[in-house]
Parts: sequence; structure tokens; C-alpha cells
Amino acid sequence: MISPPLSGCAASPQGDATGGLARPAPRWHWPGPRPVRRERGAALLLAMLTVTLVATFAAASMWQQWRAVEVETAERGRVQSTWILVGALDWSRLILREDGRSGGADHLAEPWAVPLQEARLSTFLAADKNVSQVDDATTDTTEAFLSGQISDMQGRLNLTNLVDNGNVQTLALRQFTRLFERLGLPLQELSLLTDALRRAQATTGTDSTNAPLLPPTMSQLGWLGLAPTTVARLAPHVTLLPVRAPVNLNTADIDVLLAAIDGLDMASAQKMLQAREARHFRTLSEVRDLLGASIDINEGAHAVASSYFEVRGRLRLGDAMVDERSLVRKQGIEVTTLWRERGAFDRETAPGAREAQR
Repeated sequence: MISPPLSGCAASPQGDATGGLARPAPRWHWPGPRPVRRERGAALLLAMLTVTLVATFAAASMWQQWRAVEVETAERGRVQSTWILVGALDWSRLILREDGRSGGADHLAEPWAVPLQEARLSTFLAADKNVSQVDDATTDTTEAFLSGQISDMQGRLNLTNLVDNGNVQTLALRQFTRLFERLGLPLQELSLLTDALRRAQATTGTDSTNAPLLPPTMSQLGWLGLAPTTVARLAPHVTLLPVRAPVNLNTADIDVLLAAIDGLDMASAQKMLQAREARHFRTLSEVRDLLGASIDINEGAHAVASSYFEVRGRLRLGDAMVDERSLVRKQGIEVTTLWRERGAFDRETAPGAREAQR
């Protein structure tokens, strides 16, 4: 018996029964690794990770730099706005000081009563060496606009007149009662306001322990329990001065006139407005002659001159807008700033409203 050929070996010609040729032995190849291709893939992945990290760090650095620039720009704008508004306040004080030199009555035909409409700030800056600030590249005032106005605070009813040394003043209470009725405000809030002012001024007794804080400005009247809508309605007609002060009949609007003068009707109030538009009241005697002896003009409650004014300024610098208001006191040629506050304030008198008051 002929044994089969070994695996991988060709059979001899004699052992092939068919006499055919033997098959060639198969060639085996060892499947080894491909190191070159794997190294290329790892290098590409490492390069992509490196680029990603570099881009991330670069973006973070640019964002921090942008943020620092924005913060610096905002701070610079704030400082510039502060100094510009301080300059506007000093300018207003100068106007009131010049008004104090002339003395006499304060009325709506004086220079201080003319509001400053929004104007480019560069128009107020003096030229230096025959070069205007508009043409000076070192001064960026092309996008700065200034507006403002001076208002007579004694042309309104003074809340401080309501209470004196813890006692409610009858005349002032009648004035505020008429004002609340004319504005359609509930008299319960007037009672609440009067009681809160009385307790705020209390220095001894049980009321002093639970007394509310006396608000320094009209915007804080909510401390005394008034509703925000009531405060908003009262704002154009009421003020809160540090001392008792009479109402200036030359600058008060018709609502304040009707509230401030006992027995004054609408026809007489219109007559007062027409008379002072033609010629302001120089003395209270002129008001008495106009209204007649039946209407009492009290020197303690009425006047034709003022000492307290509110100065408002608004600066628009690019997209930013800054409002500031200050209370100043005029005593002769001395004008003193009592307080200043900054924020987003609504205009109490729109353009042309002052003309309507006349």
C-alpha cells in the first residue's frame, strides 16, 4: 500500500494513479503589523488635539482681553460722565448765582427757566489754539449729547409744611386735601402720609420707637406707605424740602395754585396764569389786587421768590445714558448743593410743558 504524501510536499510521479503532474506546494505569508501607517494616524490625531488646545487657549485669551477692554471703556465712560455732569451742575449754579445778583422775584421768563434741549457736547467746548473740539482728534465728543433743566421746587406743595414739631398744620392739610381731591387720589392715603410724617418727626414718646424713616427725596415716599401710583401722580406737584417753604405763585402750575390758595376757583386761577404770563408778580400785593380782598394771600404760605431749585442733567454718551438730579439752595449769590443722586429718572416736564404752565 502506497502512503499519501506528506502535507506541504509534492507527490512523486510514480505514486500518482492518474499519471498527472503534481500540484505546487502553497506559499504561506506571515500577516505582520503595519507600523508606518499606525504612526501616521497617531501623529495626525496629536496634531488635531494640539490645534484644538491652541485655538481654545487663544479664544479664552481674546475673550479675557475683550472683557478687560469693555470694563475699562465702561469705567472711562462713567468717569467722563461724572465730570461732565458735575460741570453741568456748576454751570446751573452759575446761572442761579447771576439770577441772585438781580434779586427780586423768580419767574418762568428768567434764563434759569429755559430748558436745555439735547445738544452735542462739542458745541459747548471752547476752541483751543484755533482748533475746535469737533476737529480735535484727541477729544472724542462726537457721540456725547447733553440736556437738562432747572425747576423751581417752591412752585410745588412742600410735604414738610404738613407737620411742624410733631403737630399737623391746618393750612397745609387743607392745601394737600384739595390737591388729592383734584388729582383723584384717596384721602385715606393723605391721612396715612400725615400720620407717618408726624411719627417720623417724633423725638420722644412711644411714636419715636416705631417711627418710619423720613425720606430725603420724593422717590422714597413709598417709605411712608404711599402706593407707587400715588407717588407718580404727586411727583409733578409735590416736593420734599428740608425746611418749611411757601409756594411761589409765579412758578406754580394751575393744580398747585388751586390747592395752595383758599377760595380760589378755576376762573381766578386762569386769570392769574394770564396775568403772570404778561408780567410776573413782583410782590404779593399785586396778587391781592388781582384776586380781590375775598381771597386770602398768606405771606407764610405764598411768595413770589424761591430759594430751592432742582437741577437735572442727562448725558447720552454713545449707547449709554446717565441721568443726575440735584437740589440746590439759593441765598442771594450763594448757591449750595444739598444733595445729588444719579439714576434713570423720568422727565417730569416734557418739551413745551413749561410753556403750558405759564
